[in-house]
Amino acid sequence: MTTHPAETVHDALREEPYEDAWWAPAPDGFAACALSGHARTVPEARRFTRATLEGWRVCAGLADDTVLVVSELVSNALRHGLRGTGAGGEDAAAPVPFCNAWLALTRQETTVLCAVSDAGPGTPVIKPQDALSESGRGLYIVDRLSDSWGWTPPDRSGKTVWATMSMRG
Repeated sequence: MTTHPAETVHDALREEPYEDAWWAPAPDGFAACALSGHARTVPEARRFTRATLEGWRVCAGLADDTVLVVSELVSNALRHGLRGTGAGGEDAAAPVPFCNAWLALTRQETTVLCAVSDAGPGTPVIKPQDALSESGRGLYIVDRLSDSWGWTPPDRSGKTVWATMSMRG
């Protein structure tokens, strides 16, 4: 598995995102949705990913792994990347805007790229494994299930964490 920053979000996605809608499925293998900071966001992201991959007729094994990776990336964005939620010393009582983060999926032949953008200034770090810890395994799971993963360098608008998943066989 490789872990490194990408030069830009467009390098990771290899195409311009569709900016005119909060949800944008397309026959060319691109879909995106806005993420809120609410508790239901992670299950909604899993459902969106599963429905998108089923529409693309992605095999069940790749779909299952991709849904799990998306779940971990979105969970991390909610926990560490949303402004106004206590991350980075900000006011935890501040209201969370509708769209603090985005999930994008793109498919090219047998590979799916998942990208989660958030407003946070921090970069992802795989924590040392602690068998007794209740959290901290998300990026380890992403690293194990994906072919490669990384992030764009944070700027004023935040960063994008991405992972590529390919059919094995």
